[in-house]
Amino acid sequence: MSELVNKSLLGTAGLLAAAAMLVSCQSSSAANDQGTAVRAQADQGVTSRVISELSCSEGSEALGQDMTSGANWSMCFSVDIKLGMVLENVTFTPPNAEPMEIIDSMSLSQLEVPYDDGGRSTSDITSAGFGGGNMHSLTEIECPGTLVSHGIPTIGDGSKYGEIESRPVLCSDTVDGGLSYRSAEVGQLLAKRKNDWQLSTVSKVGWYEYLNQVTFGADGSIRPALGATGDLSPVDYSDAEHGSAVGEGEEHHASSHSHNAVWKIHWALGGTGAQQVEQYDTKDTNESGEQSPIVEGNYTKINEPATAQWTDARWWKVSAPGMLNADGHVMSYEIDMGKTDGFSFIDDEKNHGADADTDYDVAFTNADDCHIYATYNRGTCGRGVLDFVKNQSGEKLQDVVSWVAVGYHHVPRDEEQSPMEVHWQGFTMVPRDLTAQRLDVPEERSELNGRPEDWQGQLPPEGN
Repeated sequence: MSELVNKSLLGTAGLLAAAAMLVSCQSSSAANDQGTAVRAQADQGVTSRVISELSCSEGSEALGQDMTSGANWSMCFSVDIKLGMVLENVTFTPPNAEPMEIIDSMSLSQLEVPYDDGGRSTSDITSAGFGGGNMHSLTEIECPGTLVSHGIPTIGDGSKYGEIESRPVLCSDTVDGGLSYRSAEVGQLLAKRKNDWQLSTVSKVGWYEYLNQVTFGADGSIRPALGATGDLSPVDYSDAEHGSAVGEGEEHHASSHSHNAVWKIHWALGGTGAQQVEQYDTKDTNESGEQSPIVEGNYTKINEPATAQWTDARWWKVSAPGMLNADGHVMSYEIDMGKTDGFSFIDDEKNHGADADTDYDVAFTNADDCHIYATYNRGTCGRGVLDFVKNQSGEKLQDVVSWVAVGYHHVPRDEEQSPMEVHWQGFTMVPRDLTAQRLDVPEERSELNGRPEDWQGQLPPEGN
């Protein structure tokens, strides 16, 4: 059985009261030797109830966290030898509401690191893997929250050789998420801070050490991110055209390179097979009103598997047409890219031709158990995302998997020796119309839903 090592939780008294509750769902036979079936005694309340209703697969752990908004997150955690951290049955419970499964499963699906001088490129998920021996044990230094131990194989996947060792590899930490809201009207200040729940692991591949982190917000948001630290590669030095000078003078140029990551998100909102995907864009009409330009926004349905590229003011939403909030609006989640350095996978260019459209920021496919890796996939279903989309051409998109590609081009600098400061890349998924009002609407605003009939607050200034 996996073991919990409790650490002191940082933050306010409110955060302390919302400490993570972690209970084993089912354990592997190797982990059973570690102890009892109950790893942490949860207090009576939302967390213990929701965790007890989770159905985690063998060898996975049930995790839960109460949030400052009164909502709750719960899910199953496991480690795959290649993918590293895998989260399944990701469930969100708004205050005074029933649990809603948002995501069936989520994980990284590839990390490519090509160097600008053309001398080397690695595909770290499929060639090395983020699990097994590459997933490192954590200490109080990396994790001020709660360390969660999990059974990790010493050789391969542990099915033939070696043994399963229980090691502290997951950090579960509640942190101050900043100001949740502030409104000062009619002489009354309404303000509140919030917490975030961060789950993270560390995997070492070559000279890089990667922080695989997912942040779950009190507002229902989900923020996957990949942080890179460790050391600059001592074997990847080139010249001024392909790198940056480090050390004294201009003799040594550490090669610039990219971190090209793809996350796989299999949605469960509304039940698998019941989703719809839309792309939102804004367009300047070249017309103006009395005080500002007129800008139009519209949705375009994505009815079959496809790839898409990010541009300014563009985002995507995955909705469940059969699920309506109290206002009668379709429940959905929005995918926001934020900052990304666009890229094409080298393997995609080799297998689809240099003239093919191989770069994408988001791709959408129907779920298939054979679809595991964004590139170098195994099986008859295709070598990667581009093949998945092509092979499902003409299918109705309904059991939605989002493949989100986020690139980071790294130009080394003196300050990165040594070790280098963590640099991050990631994206955000935020609820859109999941509830009729904010989760923790203050009593003073409980009746404000829609256009106010009689607004007594401050009016905006007159235009010039």
